[in-house]
Amino acid sequence: MSAQDLLPADTAMGPLMLKVGDLALMSTYYATALGLEVLDDGEGAVVLGRRGSAVVRLEEAGQLRLPPRGEAGLFHTALLFADRADLAAAVASAARHPRSAYVGSADHLVSEAFYFSDPEGNGIELYFDRPRESWAWTEDGRGNREVTMDSLPLPPREYIGRHLTEAAVSSAASRSATVGHVHLQVGDVDTARRFYVDVLGFERTAGWHDQALFVSAGGYHHHMAMNVWNSRGAGPRKDTLGLGEVLIRVPSADEVAALADRLASAGIENHHTGAELRFEDPWRNRLRVAVEHVAGGIA
Repeated sequence: MSAQDLLPADTAMGPLMLKVGDLALMSTYYATALGLEVLDDGEGAVVLGRRGSAVVRLEEAGQLRLPPRGEAGLFHTALLFADRADLAAAVASAARHPRSAYVGSADHLVSEAFYFSDPEGNGIELYFDRPRESWAWTEDGRGNREVTMDSLPLPPREYIGRHLTEAAVSSAASRSATVGHVHLQVGDVDTARRFYVDVLGFERTAGWHDQALFVSAGGYHHHMAMNVWNSRGAGPRKDTLGLGEVLIRVPSADEVAALADRLASAGIENHHTGAELRFEDPWRNRLRVAVEHVAGGIA
């Protein structure tokens, strides 16, 4: 793939949209468990974030069912925190909430992560990035670089005890939190690679046999990931609760137009308005690529 077919280095993930069955319950959960503020409360939708920047949009869809475990869709949304104290405060808050389900934790070498499920079963990762200069990369002899990641023990009680501060707890709403990456369930990894790498223009950064794929722009460890751990062989999604839309932000309309051309060349249907582009992956996961300033990242 040529350099002009890659997503720009300053590509970033925008707020995730979730379809929810109980809007009041879910908006309260994201506010109280994760320390997010309500930024917009409209008819049938609530936007939450921090410091005026959206992290998640919840849209009421009570008529829809929950997806089966093996269906393609969202594996987790990953919220990135600026330092370990902010992460510890978020983990402690999520762990105390009666509607949180704690899933696990891991030291991934590039990051430190804790995993939960929200009241409707959507996966959430809370994490902190270690400095980029500490990440290790290897080459496979064909010019492909792969970041070294692992899943080492990371005891949550010990982590909170070491890093939690009163300042991080008392001023949580004024501290930054962004969507660092989005992890999807898909039917097979090869199809995911052809779509997310060969067409969209992400670079492959890691993989796990034929079970998982990690991709990024600009040398990040991953902006998106896809796995088949629960969903191998899954076909196109039905309209269910859970993932509504993944937003990818790029710096200018030129990158949006270039991607529109790549999608058209690959025969992938899309809707291009100039500043943003809407389309679906092979499993009907909805994606939107938009210039950073478009509607604050919220449709």
